[in-house]
Amino acid sequence: MSGYHLDHLQYLETEAMHVLREVAAEFERPALLFSGGKDSICLLRLAEKAFRPSEIPMPLLNIDTGHNFPELNAFRDRRAVELGARLIVRTVDDAIANGIAVQPPGQISRNHLQIPTLLAAIDEFRFDACIGGARRDEEKARAKERFFSFRDSFGQWDPKNQRPEIWNLYNARLNPGENMRVFPLSNWTEMDVWEYIRRERLEVPKIYFSHLRQCVRRHGQLLPVNELDPPRPGEPIFDLIVRVRTIGDIVSTGCIESPADDVDDIIAEIAAACVTERGSRADDAVSEAAMEDRKKAGYF
Repeated sequence: MSGYHLDHLQYLETEAMHVLREVAAEFERPALLFSGGKDSICLLRLAEKAFRPSEIPMPLLNIDTGHNFPELNAFRDRRAVELGARLIVRTVDDAIANGIAVQPPGQISRNHLQIPTLLAAIDEFRFDACIGGARRDEEKARAKERFFSFRDSFGQWDPKNQRPEIWNLYNARLNPGENMRVFPLSNWTEMDVWEYIRRERLEVPKIYFSHLRQCVRRHGQLLPVNELDPPRPGEPIFDLIVRVRTIGDIVSTGCIESPADDVDDIIAEIAAACVTERGSRADDAVSEAAMEDRKKAGYF
């Protein structure tokens, strides 16, 4: 008698649900990081499957830079209401006003200011675990992390001092003040995410699909025209059919020229792509060490 074999997506789904259930069993106050981006959309669907018909046993947490795409925030809020989930939003603007975060003079991007804002939220709600949608294929620093990523009492990550994860066993022990970041999608790729979105028929924000947008070319990147970082003198503005592959701070999220207006088109485009998705992020393109430095300081 032939046995039942999981296909690739079913295996990844089962693995991620196992990790989510481990978090629910091992930690007292976990939170699920939800931005409304494609990875966190998949993560939320996995949480639904892992815990239904019960409620998702953890609140959703979003750190809002104040520079988010409006479409993303609207999608985030609507999905939380549809699921009946508790959504906690902590903003960089409030963190700056309260002296938790300090914007360096002349620096426009706020991605790095998410670090003190997140650490303050963890301290405020005493979260002992934060579940994120990071994947190992995104960036070199991401590839160094395991499913359970230990953070010390300062929120810092030491890539040279990680706990072994043999036979899918996870060490969740924490001392007071310490924290765990958990990444159930670690073994997923960008292609896996979009194939899962197609299989589960998940809704995603419209900016992932082709649309007309005004952009400027700056340092090899196509950046959306916005009031926070307006075009510089002599910088031409182009009306282009574009989409985004990965979403972050609006002033550093690059667009790509693309006619892809449905999930099948995106999957075909990714299969032929020669540049990683984070290659369109201006804040990561500054240096290969940019992400690792931020993560060591407490970033997602």
